[in-house]
Parts: sequence; structure tokens; C-alpha cells
Amino acid sequence: MLNTAKQRMIQDTTQHRDEAMTLLSSLINAKSISERNLAAIHQPDLLKQVTGKSSMDTAIASTRRLIDSFNRILDDLRRNLTDEDLELIGAIEADLV
Repeated sequence: MLNTAKQRMIQDTTQHRDEAMTLLSSLINAKSISERNLAAIHQPDLLKQVTGKSSMDTAIASTRRLIDSFNRILDDLRRNLTDEDLELIGAIEADLV
């Protein structure tokens, strides 16, 4: 049962990481479209002028940090999660239900 719980956590975390990667791709694409549109109408990105970063830059950086966090969690799950850890997680999950 413990291996099943570990496999489920790895699978769930991988799914969330993959969703974040899809989001990142969409954000990068949206940033490119936004920059082209601003250039076409000869308008600057006002937030970028003031802060040095556009809102899209901030969202992209945040999503990259999220993906890095998921990757670290996956590494920890694969390497360091003990049977005791799995039992504790199972007890916490049971309390939440």
C-alpha cells in the first residue's frame, strides 16, 4: 500500500508539474503576441517602463519557480520518502477527509 501511495503522489505531482509547463508555454506565447500587438500600435508596456518587468515577465518567472518546486518535490519523493513518511502523509490525508 505504501508504494501505491508513493506512486500516486509522484503521479499527481507530475501531472501538476506538466500542467504548469503547459501554462508556461501559453504565457510565453501570450507575451510574444502582446509585444507584437504593442509594437503594432506603437505603444510601450507601461508597467515594464516603471518596474522593469511586464506583468507577463512576472507571471512567467513565477511559473518557472513553480515548475522548479515541483521538480524538487519529485526528486525528494523518488529519493527520500520513507515508509514512515508515507504513513504520516496517509494519516494526515485521512484527517482531511
